[in-house]
Amino acid sequence: MTGTDLTYEQVKAAPKVVLHDHLDGGLRPGTIVDLAAEIGHELPANDAESLGRWFHESASSGSLVLYLETFVHTIAVMQTEAHLHRVAREFAEDLIEDGVVYAEVRYAPELFVEQGLTLDQVVAAVQAGFDEAVAAGAARGARPIVVRQILTAMRQAARAREIAELAVAWRDRGVAGFDIAGPEAGYPPTRFLDAFEHLAAENLRFTIHAGEAFGLPSIWEAVHPCGADRLGHGVRIVDDIALAEDGTASLGRLAAYVRDRRIPLELCPTSNVQTGAAASIGEHPFGLLADLGFRVTVNTDNRLMSNTSMTKETWQLVEAFGYGVDDLERFAINGMKSAFYPYDERVRIIHDQIRPGYAALR
Repeated sequence: MTGTDLTYEQVKAAPKVVLHDHLDGGLRPGTIVDLAAEIGHELPANDAESLGRWFHESASSGSLVLYLETFVHTIAVMQTEAHLHRVAREFAEDLIEDGVVYAEVRYAPELFVEQGLTLDQVVAAVQAGFDEAVAAGAARGARPIVVRQILTAMRQAARAREIAELAVAWRDRGVAGFDIAGPEAGYPPTRFLDAFEHLAAENLRFTIHAGEAFGLPSIWEAVHPCGADRLGHGVRIVDDIALAEDGTASLGRLAAYVRDRRIPLELCPTSNVQTGAAASIGEHPFGLLADLGFRVTVNTDNRLMSNTSMTKETWQLVEAFGYGVDDLERFAINGMKSAFYPYDERVRIIHDQIRPGYAALR
């Protein structure tokens, strides 16, 4: 089946894997309105439809810095255990409804302690929300899903080692790994070598936001001194690929290293267009990187800010590049192969859910 044969509903039904999805970037607008009213937080709009539109428009400025400013409002309503629990539960419910079978959801626990919560309370509340949604989905016969946490440290702060230790402490209770996020420029990943060395010593895997707003130096540092298992975004690796007039591609040393080592790229097409990393979905490097054999994965980044879902992201790629069932299956398997999850469990999900799910579309 070619891309032109696929329908949106088929893409929605297809089993999907998401590795780069921010908890505080995926709230339902109506939930933000409810929670803001409870705590007296002033919003730029007071009804769900207008608020959702405000988030999307504000995040589409072409600037990563301005994009990140929209999080002020989501973070404000996620400062209690009850609110974190609700947000996490609804987040997982939306993943189930969207046909996701495996998800790694990231957030920075340090951002949710303003009202006195401990870091452990934050992680526990989020896990409880995920667990409730997964159990409820199973009870009503929904497609099985695994939802795991990635704990993020903010680049502009100084708590990376502490958050790395938190991730290690929760590794057998729902936490899959570690990440750093925030403004790339001025905050190179090598500032956090102590955290990455601790994770390596504890054999816990990690991803690093790199190659989104900043270019090849950020990717090189993430891969080499830091030893990232995956690249959060990584879209700017295209800067190390030269295209001849006949379309022939020549990979630079870093691009070749990333491809040859099968380092996964957590690509987020809509988000990249919003922040100016790509001019449009049709011009996004996803197509080129996929053609060249990079380990590309499809991701949402921030569903609220991008007004997106895994179905929408995938459908846009189908429309832009003519992908068919085989392509979408490959991208889902790429995601599952790249997941911070035990090998035997990854194989089980591929063979029990992903392959049969795409076979049903042929």
